[in-house]
Amino acid sequence: MVLLSASPCGLSKLIAVCERYAITHGLKYNAAKSELMVFGVRGKCLPTVPALKLNGNPLKLVNQFKYLGHIITSDFKDGADVERERRALAVRANMIARRFARSSTAVKVTLFRAFCTSFYTSSLWVNYTQKQYSALRVQYNNAFRVLMGLPRYCSASLMFAEARVDSFSAIMRKRAASLISRVRASTNSILAMFASRLDGAYLNHCSALHVFDNM
Repeated sequence: MVLLSASPCGLSKLIAVCERYAITHGLKYNAAKSELMVFGVRGKCLPTVPALKLNGNPLKLVNQFKYLGHIITSDFKDGADVERERRALAVRANMIARRFARSSTAVKVTLFRAFCTSFYTSSLWVNYTQKQYSALRVQYNNAFRVLMGLPRYCSASLMFAEARVDSFSAIMRKRAASLISRVRASTNSILAMFASRLDGAYLNHCSALHVFDNM
């Protein structure tokens, strides 16, 4: 579970609520596996945060942690999560290429779609460098080339079109559009507020994906 607060005092009160709940229901939080993160403000140094405790044990202050498989950082940058996905893609692609080298083209394409096109939580990426993004795109393209036994420098757009597999840019656009659609359809008041903001960072990011990826 995650607790969010705008101040150390507020977070301390939330922790106290959890501690009381645990005692009432015969539970106990593991302080050794619990961590504290302070999100910074762009252009400013991180504020000094007093020691916060859970069950009398101080919480470890970290700069990043993985929540539901997605790496969250204190500076709101997504580079670490992009790299996580790139490495995971490399492992999955190498496994398929090694185990199914003698399979038919149809089987390889099906396996590639199933194991190499998910890009878990990629729809949340907004703040990353072009180098990090390009490295993931190259990894995706090369994974398909290796699996299909294609030349290293063959046209990426052509090989995906012939196999009827989405290119990297197409996947990113679909993921972004899907998230926007789901947020706008939500009945949650907070999500509705974000969806109504036409000047939001995420909406601008998604628009850029559609514009620049097609240029």
